[in-house]
Amino acid sequence: MKAMVIAGLVVLAACGGGGQSNANKVNRDTLTERQQDSILAKSSIPGASAVGKAMNAADSTSARVNASDSVH
Repeated sequence: MKAMVIAGLVVLAACGGGGQSNANKVNRDTLTERQQDSILAKSSIPGASAVGKAMNAADSTSARVNASDSVH
């Protein structure tokens, strides 16, 4: 299970750049990357549900990290 989560996060990270640095992009879109990913996850494109699962896994991991940081 952990391997699938990590693999999904790696895939998202690899796809997020698009070959351009964020500083060089022209901001034509009004949606954030997370909003775009959320729309994609809800689409009927084959494999799109994996994007939603990876987003949930990232949110869960982030929540756990924040919780452990607040304990220390």
